[in-house]
Amino acid sequence: MQSFPQFISQTDDDAILATAPCRADLAGGTIDIWPLYLYHPGAVSVNIALGIQTACRITALPRREIHLRSHDTGREQRFAHLDDLLAAKSYKHPLAAFAIRHFRPASGFAIETYSESPAGAGISGSSALMIATCAALARFVGELLELEQLRVIAQNIEAQLIRVPTGCQDYYPAIYGGVNAIHLGVAGITREQVPVSLQEIDQRFVLFYTGAPRKSGINNWKVFKQHIDGDKQVMRNFDEIARIAQEMHRALANEDWDAVERLIAEEWKLRRTNAPGISTPAIDKLIEAAKRNGARAAKVCGAGGGGCVIALIEKGARQQVEDAIRRNGGQPLDFRVAPEGLQFHTAGKRQMARV
Repeated sequence: MQSFPQFISQTDDDAILATAPCRADLAGGTIDIWPLYLYHPGAVSVNIALGIQTACRITALPRREIHLRSHDTGREQRFAHLDDLLAAKSYKHPLAAFAIRHFRPASGFAIETYSESPAGAGISGSSALMIATCAALARFVGELLELEQLRVIAQNIEAQLIRVPTGCQDYYPAIYGGVNAIHLGVAGITREQVPVSLQEIDQRFVLFYTGAPRKSGINNWKVFKQHIDGDKQVMRNFDEIARIAQEMHRALANEDWDAVERLIAEEWKLRRTNAPGISTPAIDKLIEAAKRNGARAAKVCGAGGGGCVIALIEKGARQQVEDAIRRNGGQPLDFRVAPEGLQFHTAGKRQMARV
């Protein structure tokens, strides 16, 4: 399989190419699903855009043919025209197909995607790819979108695709990059860039894949239903999740790493109480191995049940922690903050996120 840089470099000048980064969530996950945050004043989600990228490339084709191809999964499908795609009962590349169903280009085209994220990693690879795909399609059909409009469209299409409610936090790091605090309230949703040194973040965190995919949105859906049904223990836990996320926001802004350590540990303990299936023996084994070798605290990314774990480490302990992860069957990933989010690439140049 070709590498991500190769995929980017093989883009013709006439093609539309958009890229968007994945994310790691530090605190406030699940509470970003409407309307859960409305019951917890001051709710915020805190996350980091990762240098693990997704991409969508669109190339015009003669006539009305549509060609879908996912380079990382090897899946592809052809349709004679848009009506053929709209009439299909199933898709080999459903993310691209559902986005096309919304934008409905009149002319023929090939849409190719690539994700550096392992399958089911819990680092929001599908949401990042949805942002890149929707942005590329909007430009292809000549539709001018504000970035918040793009976020709403991408989130709603993904909800159609996975058939459970989706949270909003995953789309903001894909659009903006950096370290984000997503404020959630009655007046709406706003994104704040957390003023923390990205170099410090790079040196203090490790990300690793557990070797097993997460259980999609199943864990979040169970907790969501319990919350809506008025489960008092779940609601109390979400009050605590909201508090932890608020404190995490302040701790990162102040670069108070002792507080960050404490809050990651508190959040992980609460999530295990909310959804027992969020962890597995393999996850527990890897986290303990990381802690014995320089990790200070760790938590699963996303809905859990597999996927990725992010760990706060002692500065200088990266190699030791990553070696321990490998010995215990995990796969360290290249942890870097993506300082920028959605970008368009044209003739070797990059353009910031104006859709």
